[in-house]
Amino acid sequence: MGKVLRLIARLPLKFLHRLGSVLGWTMYGMSPTYRRHVRENLAAARYDDARLRRRAIAAAGQMITELPALWFRPHEEVVALVKEVQGAEIAFAAQKAGKAILFLTPHMGSFEIAAQYAAHHIPITVLYRRPKLSWIEPLMREGRGRANVRLVPADLSGVREMLGAMTRGEAIGFLPDQVPGVGEGEWSEFFGRPAYTMTLAAKLAERDNVACFLAFAKRLPRGEGYSILLRPLSPARAGESATRRLNRALEELVVECPEQYLWGYNRYKTPEGAKPPPA
Repeated sequence: MGKVLRLIARLPLKFLHRLGSVLGWTMYGMSPTYRRHVRENLAAARYDDARLRRRAIAAAGQMITELPALWFRPHEEVVALVKEVQGAEIAFAAQKAGKAILFLTPHMGSFEIAAQYAAHHIPITVLYRRPKLSWIEPLMREGRGRANVRLVPADLSGVREMLGAMTRGEAIGFLPDQVPGVGEGEWSEFFGRPAYTMTLAAKLAERDNVACFLAFAKRLPRGEGYSILLRPLSPARAGESATRRLNRALEELVVECPEQYLWGYNRYKTPEGAKPPPA
Protein backbone atom coordinates (compact mmCIF):
# COMPACT_ATOMS: atom_id res chain seq x y z
CA MET A 1 0.00 0.00 0.00
CA GLY A 2 2.84 2.38 0.80
CA LYS A 3 4.25 2.04 -2.74
CA VAL A 4 0.84 2.78 -4.25
CA LEU A 5 0.41 5.90 -2.10
CA ARG A 6 3.87 7.13 -3.10
CA LEU A 7 2.93 6.79 -6.77
CA ILE A 8 -0.33 8.67 -6.16
CA ALA A 9 1.65 11.37 -4.35
CA ARG A 10 3.35 12.34 -7.61
CA LEU A 11 0.07 13.16 -9.33
CA PRO A 12 -0.75 16.86 -9.75
CA LEU A 13 -2.66 18.36 -6.83
CA LYS A 14 -5.29 19.60 -9.30
CA PHE A 15 -5.99 16.01 -10.36
CA LEU A 16 -6.03 14.77 -6.76
CA HIS A 17 -8.61 17.40 -5.81
CA ARG A 18 -10.80 16.51 -8.80
CA LEU A 19 -10.58 12.87 -7.79
CA GLY A 20 -11.46 13.91 -4.25
CA SER A 21 -14.62 15.65 -5.42
CA VAL A 22 -15.76 12.38 -6.96
CA LEU A 23 -14.86 10.50 -3.78
CA GLY A 24 -16.77 13.00 -1.66
CA TRP A 25 -19.95 12.50 -3.65
CA THR A 26 -19.45 8.74 -3.59
CA MET A 27 -19.28 8.74 0.23
CA TYR A 28 -22.30 11.02 0.41
CA GLY A 29 -24.32 8.81 -1.93
CA MET A 30 -23.41 5.47 -0.39
CA SER A 31 -23.70 6.21 3.35
CA PRO A 32 -27.11 7.27 4.70
CA THR A 33 -25.54 7.95 8.11
CA TYR A 34 -22.87 10.22 6.67
CA ARG A 35 -25.44 11.97 4.51
CA ARG A 36 -27.65 12.57 7.55
CA HIS A 37 -24.74 14.04 9.54
CA VAL A 38 -23.87 16.43 6.71
CA ARG A 39 -27.42 17.69 6.39
CA GLU A 40 -28.14 17.89 10.12
CA ASN A 41 -24.90 19.69 10.96
CA LEU A 42 -25.33 22.18 8.14
CA ALA A 43 -28.92 22.83 9.21
CA ALA A 44 -27.86 23.33 12.85
CA ALA A 45 -25.39 25.97 11.71
CA ARG A 46 -28.13 27.51 9.52
CA TYR A 47 -26.37 26.77 6.27
CA ASP A 48 -29.19 25.68 3.99
CA ASP A 49 -27.63 26.79 0.72
CA ALA A 50 -27.47 23.86 -1.71
CA ARG A 51 -24.41 25.26 -3.48
CA LEU A 52 -22.47 25.43 -0.19
CA ARG A 53 -23.52 21.86 0.63
CA ARG A 54 -22.24 20.63 -2.73
CA ARG A 55 -18.88 22.31 -2.15
CA ALA A 56 -18.63 20.84 1.35
CA ILE A 57 -19.32 17.35 0.01
CA ALA A 58 -16.53 17.72 -2.54
CA ALA A 59 -14.11 19.20 0.02
CA ALA A 60 -14.53 16.19 2.31
CA GLY A 61 -13.27 13.90 -0.45
CA GLN A 62 -10.43 16.26 -1.32
CA MET A 63 -9.22 16.05 2.27
CA ILE A 64 -8.61 12.32 1.69
CA THR A 65 -7.14 12.29 -1.80
CA GLU A 66 -4.62 15.05 -1.05
CA LEU A 67 -3.08 13.03 1.80
CA PRO A 68 -0.58 11.03 -0.30
CA ALA A 69 0.91 14.27 -1.68
CA LEU A 70 1.15 15.84 1.77
CA TRP A 71 2.56 12.73 3.42
CA PHE A 72 4.98 11.37 0.84
CA ARG A 73 6.32 14.27 -1.18
CA PRO A 74 9.60 15.79 0.06
CA HIS A 75 8.99 18.27 2.85
CA GLU A 76 10.25 21.22 0.80
CA GLU A 77 7.76 20.41 -1.95
CA VAL A 78 4.91 20.22 0.54
CA VAL A 79 5.80 23.56 2.12
CA ALA A 80 6.03 25.09 -1.37
CA LEU A 81 2.32 24.32 -1.85
CA VAL A 82 1.59 27.08 0.69
CA LYS A 83 1.16 30.19 -1.45
CA GLU A 84 0.12 32.68 1.20
CA VAL A 85 0.28 32.96 5.01
CA GLN A 86 -1.52 35.47 7.21
CA GLY A 87 -0.64 35.98 10.86
CA ALA A 88 2.51 33.84 11.01
CA GLU A 89 4.73 36.75 12.03
CA ILE A 90 2.69 37.24 15.23
CA ALA A 91 3.00 33.58 16.18
CA PHE A 92 6.72 33.34 15.49
CA ALA A 93 7.36 36.59 17.36
CA ALA A 94 5.52 35.20 20.40
CA GLN A 95 7.67 32.07 20.24
CA LYS A 96 10.88 34.11 20.08
CA ALA A 97 9.65 36.08 23.10
CA GLY A 98 9.59 32.86 25.14
CA LYS A 99 5.96 31.82 24.74
CA ALA A 100 4.93 28.27 23.99
CA ILE A 101 2.70 28.19 20.89
CA LEU A 102 -0.59 26.29 20.84
CA PHE A 103 -1.87 25.72 17.30
CA LEU A 104 -5.50 24.59 17.17
CA THR A 105 -6.47 23.26 13.73
CA PRO A 106 -10.15 22.24 13.46
CA HIS A 107 -11.58 19.76 10.93
CA MET A 108 -11.40 22.44 8.29
CA GLY A 109 -9.44 22.75 5.08
CA SER A 110 -6.12 20.93 5.00
CA PHE A 111 -5.16 20.65 8.66
CA GLU A 112 -2.40 18.24 7.61
CA ILE A 113 -0.36 20.88 5.81
CA ALA A 114 -0.75 23.45 8.61
CA ALA A 115 1.44 21.41 10.97
CA GLN A 116 4.01 20.72 8.26
CA TYR A 117 4.30 24.42 7.50
CA ALA A 118 4.83 25.21 11.19
CA ALA A 119 7.49 22.48 11.43
CA HIS A 120 9.39 24.19 8.63
CA HIS A 121 10.03 27.05 11.06
CA ILE A 122 9.85 25.72 14.64
CA PRO A 123 9.73 22.34 16.45
CA ILE A 124 6.15 21.15 16.96
CA THR A 125 4.63 18.30 18.93
CA VAL A 126 1.39 17.00 17.41
CA LEU A 127 -1.23 15.01 19.30
CA TYR A 128 -2.97 12.30 17.27
CA ARG A 129 -5.50 9.53 17.80
CA ARG A 130 -4.64 6.08 16.53
CA PRO A 131 -6.77 5.19 13.48
CA LYS A 132 -9.29 2.37 13.72
CA LEU A 133 -7.55 0.60 10.83
CA SER A 134 -4.21 -0.47 12.29
CA TRP A 135 -2.44 -0.71 8.89
CA ILE A 136 -2.91 3.04 8.37
CA GLU A 137 -0.96 4.06 11.49
CA PRO A 138 2.60 3.33 10.25
CA LEU A 139 1.85 5.18 7.00
CA MET A 140 0.38 8.10 8.92
CA ARG A 141 3.33 8.26 11.29
CA GLU A 142 5.76 8.17 8.38
CA GLY A 143 3.86 10.84 6.46
CA ARG A 144 3.39 13.20 9.39
CA GLY A 145 6.70 12.56 11.13
CA ARG A 146 8.82 15.07 9.28
CA ALA A 147 11.84 16.89 10.62
CA ASN A 148 10.88 19.08 13.58
CA VAL A 149 7.62 17.11 14.09
CA ARG A 150 7.12 14.89 17.12
CA LEU A 151 3.98 12.73 17.03
CA VAL A 152 2.50 11.72 20.39
CA PRO A 153 -0.61 9.61 21.07
CA ALA A 154 -3.77 11.09 22.56
CA ASP A 155 -3.28 9.52 25.98
CA LEU A 156 -1.64 10.46 29.27
CA SER A 157 1.88 9.85 27.95
CA GLY A 158 1.20 12.09 24.97
CA VAL A 159 -0.16 14.86 27.16
CA ARG A 160 2.99 14.68 29.30
CA GLU A 161 5.17 15.04 26.22
CA MET A 162 3.13 18.03 25.09
CA LEU A 163 3.51 19.71 28.47
CA GLY A 164 7.25 19.09 28.24
CA ALA A 165 7.36 20.74 24.81
CA MET A 166 5.48 23.73 26.19
CA THR A 167 7.95 24.01 29.07
CA ARG A 168 10.73 24.20 26.49
CA GLY A 169 8.88 27.01 24.71
CA GLU A 170 8.11 24.92 21.63
CA ALA A 171 4.88 24.58 19.66
CA ILE A 172 2.15 21.98 20.05
CA GLY A 173 -0.88 21.31 17.90
CA PHE A 174 -4.04 19.24 17.74
CA LEU A 175 -7.67 19.26 16.61
CA PRO A 176 -9.83 21.06 19.20
CA ASP A 177 -13.16 19.90 17.74
CA GLN A 178 -12.39 16.20 17.96
CA VAL A 179 -14.85 14.47 20.28
CA PRO A 180 -12.88 13.41 23.40
CA GLY A 181 -13.36 10.32 25.51
CA VAL A 182 -15.53 10.25 28.60
CA GLY A 183 -14.06 12.35 31.41
CA GLU A 184 -11.95 14.40 28.98
CA GLY A 185 -14.63 16.90 28.00
CA GLU A 186 -17.80 18.71 28.90
CA TRP A 187 -20.97 19.71 27.08
CA SER A 188 -20.69 23.12 25.46
CA GLU A 189 -22.68 24.84 22.74
CA PHE A 190 -21.39 24.62 19.18
CA PHE A 191 -23.56 26.18 16.47
CA GLY A 192 -26.59 26.09 18.73
CA ARG A 193 -26.33 22.45 19.84
CA PRO A 194 -24.55 20.89 22.83
CA ALA A 195 -21.29 19.26 21.73
CA TYR A 196 -19.01 17.20 23.97
CA THR A 197 -15.93 19.43 23.89
CA MET A 198 -12.41 18.65 25.08
CA THR A 199 -11.30 20.62 28.10
CA LEU A 200 -7.57 20.14 27.40
CA ALA A 201 -7.37 22.70 24.59
CA ALA A 202 -9.38 25.27 26.51
CA LYS A 203 -7.28 24.88 29.65
CA LEU A 204 -3.95 25.07 27.82
CA ALA A 205 -5.08 28.19 25.99
CA GLU A 206 -5.63 29.95 29.33
CA ARG A 207 -2.04 29.48 30.53
CA ASP A 208 0.03 32.65 30.92
CA ASN A 209 3.05 31.23 29.10
CA VAL A 210 1.02 30.13 26.07
CA ALA A 211 0.11 32.02 22.89
CA CYS A 212 -2.86 30.28 21.28
CA PHE A 213 -3.69 30.50 17.59
CA LEU A 214 -6.39 29.00 15.42
CA ALA A 215 -4.86 27.65 12.20
CA PHE A 216 -6.73 27.11 8.95
CA ALA A 217 -5.17 26.00 5.64
CA LYS A 218 -7.61 26.87 2.87
CA ARG A 219 -7.55 24.91 -0.38
CA LEU A 220 -7.10 27.25 -3.31
CA PRO A 221 -9.12 26.74 -6.52
CA ARG A 222 -7.94 24.41 -9.28
CA GLY A 223 -5.31 22.72 -7.13
CA GLU A 224 -3.15 25.83 -6.96
CA GLY A 225 -2.10 25.11 -3.37
CA TYR A 226 -3.07 26.44 0.03
CA SER A 227 -3.46 29.69 1.94
CA ILE A 228 -2.82 29.52 5.69
CA LEU A 229 -4.53 31.78 8.21
CA LEU A 230 -3.28 32.07 11.79
CA ARG A 231 -5.52 33.95 14.21
CA PRO A 232 -5.05 34.56 17.95
CA LEU A 233 -7.76 32.99 20.09
CA SER A 234 -10.24 35.72 20.93
CA PRO A 235 -10.63 36.76 24.60
CA ALA A 236 -13.37 35.21 26.71
CA ARG A 237 -16.61 37.11 27.11
CA ALA A 238 -18.21 37.84 30.46
CA GLY A 239 -19.58 34.65 32.02
CA GLU A 240 -18.27 32.49 29.18
CA SER A 241 -16.78 29.10 30.03
CA ALA A 242 -13.39 28.12 28.62
CA THR A 243 -14.91 25.50 26.31
CA ARG A 244 -17.61 27.85 25.06
CA ARG A 245 -14.93 30.47 24.35
CA LEU A 246 -13.13 27.89 22.24
CA ASN A 247 -16.25 26.76 20.38
CA ARG A 248 -17.28 30.36 19.69
CA ALA A 249 -13.85 31.08 18.20
CA LEU A 250 -14.18 27.99 16.02
CA GLU A 251 -17.64 29.11 14.88
CA GLU A 252 -16.23 32.48 13.87
CA LEU A 253 -13.49 30.76 11.87
CA VAL A 254 -15.92 28.38 10.14
CA VAL A 255 -18.11 31.29 9.08
CA GLU A 256 -15.23 32.59 6.94
CA CYS A 257 -15.09 29.43 4.81
CA PRO A 258 -17.97 27.08 5.70
CA GLU A 259 -17.62 25.03 2.52
CA GLN A 260 -14.31 23.61 3.78
CA TYR A 261 -15.48 22.53 7.22
CA LEU A 262 -15.96 18.77 7.66
CA TRP A 263 -19.73 18.80 8.23
CA GLY A 264 -19.94 15.01 7.96
CA TYR A 265 -17.94 14.57 11.17
CA ASN A 266 -20.20 13.34 13.97
CA ARG A 267 -19.44 16.34 16.20
CA TYR A 268 -22.52 15.93 18.39
CA LYS A 269 -22.18 12.29 19.40
CA THR A 270 -22.24 11.19 23.04
CA PRO A 271 -19.06 9.28 23.97
CA GLU A 272 -19.59 5.86 25.46
CA GLY A 273 -20.09 6.22 29.20
CA ALA A 274 -20.68 9.95 29.15
CA LYS A 275 -23.84 11.51 30.52
CA PRO A 276 -26.23 12.72 27.82
CA PRO A 277 -26.24 16.42 26.99
CA PRO A 278 -28.49 18.73 28.96
CA ALA A 279 -31.95 19.33 27.56
